[in-house]
Amino acid sequence: MQRRSFLTSVLGGALAGAAASRSGAGQETGTGLRAPEYYMWRQYILRAGTQPQRLAAFLQQAAIPALNRAGHAPVGVFEVVAGIPSPSVFLLIPSASLDPLARIEFTLRGDREFMQAGAPYLDAPATDPVYVRQEVSLLAAFAKVPRVEVPAATAAKGPRLFELRTYESASERAHFLKIEMFDELGEIEIFRTVGLTPVFFGRTVAGTRMPSFSYMLVHGDMTAREKSWNSFRTSPDWKKLSATPGYSDAEIVSNITTVFLRPAASSQI
Repeated sequence: MQRRSFLTSVLGGALAGAAASRSGAGQETGTGLRAPEYYMWRQYILRAGTQPQRLAAFLQQAAIPALNRAGHAPVGVFEVVAGIPSPSVFLLIPSASLDPLARIEFTLRGDREFMQAGAPYLDAPATDPVYVRQEVSLLAAFAKVPRVEVPAATAAKGPRLFELRTYESASERAHFLKIEMFDELGEIEIFRTVGLTPVFFGRTVAGTRMPSFSYMLVHGDMTAREKSWNSFRTSPDWKKLSATPGYSDAEIVSNITTVFLRPAASSQI
């Protein structure tokens, strides 16, 4: 009987290395505020057929309840609308510090309820797997958006269109300059002013397409999305910031990828 692993040894090593550089994450800072949290961002690549339904049942009945019992909340589950091939499902797991993420596989394996409820997923044979593969990234939250911001529409299960944007840079220097634009020079504040509502911002600590960072926005629908982005493009504050020498996209951004997502029935975001 085989058990699906939630973390690869490579990611485990990256977690340990990142812990050394940000050992205070999740603890109170000198101002009495909690330090930015971490995110595990997991993508399940699926085949059409029974895999999407089987994965959905596992997440709703086993994984999310167990993650909540372990202190990870809110857990986001997102299905692809456009931007990458589907079916594909994304899972966002927040954590106040790195240690719980490093131990998450063992925590879940030690949860009797999880092991019982997740048996159809965990014990799936190689001839009939629940997914094709997983891709996992570790993200560190930005200081200006230190925790997941749950949309107001989530409680009533109102309409939510999520926009996931990933910024890649050609060098570490350029990467941190773009983060500086968001986190220190006011781009996040401009977002909020024009109606671009953040869910999270996270720098990629371990994963693919590095150096990079990702952020998620929430919109009521595509029309609302276009209205907010048009307001951003014409914002005097954005025009001034984007004209700052050394901070143009041509200088510090090599690629931007956009994926549109919708919340799965089990999503807490």
